[in-house]
Amino acid sequence: MRILHTSDWHIGRTFHGHPTLDALTSVLDALVEQVRTARVDLVIVAGDVFDSAAPSAACYPVLSRTLGALVDVRARVIVTSGNHDSAARLGFQSGLLRPEITVLTDPAAVGTPITVSDEHGPVHVYGIPYLEPAIVRHLWQGVELRSQAQTMTHALDLVRTDLAARGGRSVVAAHCFAAGVEATPGVEREIRQGGLDVVPLSAFDGPDYVALGHIHGRQQLSERVRYAGAPLHYSFGEGDKPRGSWLIDLDASGLRSVEWMPLPVPRPLVTLRGPLDDLLSDERFDGHGEHWVRAEYTDPTPQPDPMRRLQERFPWCATVVHLPAGTRADDAEGYARRVRAARDDAEVIDAFLSHVREGEGASDAERSLIREVLDAHRVSEARA
Repeated sequence: MRILHTSDWHIGRTFHGHPTLDALTSVLDALVEQVRTARVDLVIVAGDVFDSAAPSAACYPVLSRTLGALVDVRARVIVTSGNHDSAARLGFQSGLLRPEITVLTDPAAVGTPITVSDEHGPVHVYGIPYLEPAIVRHLWQGVELRSQAQTMTHALDLVRTDLAARGGRSVVAAHCFAAGVEATPGVEREIRQGGLDVVPLSAFDGPDYVALGHIHGRQQLSERVRYAGAPLHYSFGEGDKPRGSWLIDLDASGLRSVEWMPLPVPRPLVTLRGPLDDLLSDERFDGHGEHWVRAEYTDPTPQPDPMRRLQERFPWCATVVHLPAGTRADDAEGYARRVRAARDDAEVIDAFLSHVREGEGASDAERSLIREVLDAHRVSEARA
């Protein structure tokens, strides 16, 4: 059996205020084509289908169109919910979908598989939606479920118990934060509290393959346990992480092979760093006019209107950050010492400017203006 493991579509998410539906649609179209050409039997979407519990109306056609296209190329589809999804909204229409599509959002059904078959017999697919301990602990009375780690371990114990009775090959799809990976800062919504909600790798023992969602970059925790990551970049922190899916082949005895299937990147991400004038004119940045750009300008002091100026060269500049190249060798005591040593008001102002502008005092033009203002103030006081 050939399985494609994908996750974290986040339909409806924006990128620094820019909509991503069109870009995501093109990437999902490429995924469908991969399913067709690779003759995939089963597609697993391991949670975070939508980016919000209440997605906009424009998000639903993207999902329904993609699921329908996967079935049209002869794939079975199994979808689970993630922590971004509303299980109720994602699952409400599951009974109305085409029979080749199954959406698993009910925690009470954990431990009951969807069984698909090939020439070697059945493959039991256990879908585990995102399990919030406080919400699901009433389902399993007498079991301590204070953390997601405990909850996921219990869910997988149910899977192992059922599998022991059924026998045969098995796949688990789940959405959680597993031990051994690090989130991309500012991307994956935290579902950890200290270390309590990190699910140990040993919890996934048993199944032939575990398809995980939640982490946006591909991760391999073992030969059997992997994250596919998101199909689209949603943060500059992900810029160096490839986009794609895992292609899994099961033979009669279980897992035979796993192959990475890269997906196209509609608009590459790049972080450019240097003085603002260099960013605006240096030829070494010429090749980034069609990239998403994060600009980090290193001038000692903030520059006027940097976003507008940068977008004239980089139309897709999405964010600008001022990161001075050097750190100021100064402290409050040094600043106070210079103020005490100042001989007049102009030098007090210069000391202040140097303190708040990473060591850069007043320019010649600013000194001239300061003198004019101070002289005008003295004249005004003399006439009072």
